Parts: sequence; structure tokens; C-alpha cells
Amino acid sequence: MNINVYTESTPNPATMKFIVNKLLINGSVDYATRESAEKSPFAKELFKFSFVNGVFFASNFVTVTKTEGSDWNDLEPILKEFVKGAVESELLVQIKEQEEVAFEGTDAEIKIQQILQDYVRPAVEQDGGAITYKSFNEGVVTVELRGSCSGCPSSTITLKSGIENLLKRMVPEVTEVVSEAL
Repeated sequence: MNINVYTESTPNPATMKFIVNKLLINGSVDYATRESAEKSPFAKELFKFSFVNGVFFASNFVTVTKTEGSDWNDLEPILKEFVKGAVESELLVQIKEQEEVAFEGTDAEIKIQQILQDYVRPAVEQDGGAITYKSFNEGVVTVELRGSCSGCPSSTITLKSGIENLLKRMVPEVTEVVSEAL
């Protein structure tokens, strides 16, 4: 298979999304530090570049967070070539695949998790990020934002204007949505 790599900028200026024409992983996985990348040969190799500050994988893309002071104009061609080679040589994203978890909890919790999975996750992935449901307690939904969403200036707006409004409209028990990673 001929691997093609193209890039997309994300709302977070420190991250760039490298998209390939092959499924890399079912689900998503975030490596925010070099140490956390031990179980990912692909991420471990990316972290060997001194300018790589974070790596996030989902479906057919990898989002790379660069160090401050480095320029995407210089980094993009290097990373495109690396990603192409890594995918062609079938470098593993993860040594042990994450298991799919079934939604559990009250009816409201299950509905919240389903909405996040069906409507929110695809939109967040478009921007090179991921969202994970954490809890629902006394009307407050807690989520975790990862990938390019972590530390992104517009993630608060996305969280409050987009996700919170959607969940309030579809699940009347929801009063607020907060993020652990903001």
C-alpha cells in the first residue's frame, strides 16, 4: 500500500495533525511526555526529535505538539517523511491495544456517554484532539480533553458553547460541563 501523509493545522498553534490513508489505532491514545511513550514504539521514535513535546494518536492520524520556539515550516517536512516511513514499516502505535469499554451508569450517564461518542468525539478528532467521559455528578459532567485540545486557547469555548449546550439540550439533567485538562 502506498502511504500518503498530509497535514492540517489545528486550533492549537503548537500542534499539527499528520493524517495518513491507513487506520493507525481503534480509539485514541495520548503521550504527553517522553516517559509515557514507553509502550508506543511510534511515539518513542517521535520523541527522539528534540522539538517534539507531545504525541497523540486517533484513527488515521497523529497529532504532534512542538516545543516553543520551533517553526512548523521547518518541522513539517521532517515529520511528514518520518510519519510516512513509520507507517510503511508498520511501527506500532501501541504494544497493547486498549480494550473497548461498554457504557455504564444511570440512564442519563449512558446517554451522555453515547452523545459524546457519536457527536462530540468526531468533531474533536477533526481538530486533532480527543475527549473522554470521566463522571456525571449532581448535574455536572466532567470530561478530559487530550491531544491538541489540551492547552488549546479555544478549548474552553468549545467546551462551554458547544459541548455543554449540546448536552444540556439533549440531557435535561446536565447543568454544566467541566474539563480536568483545562
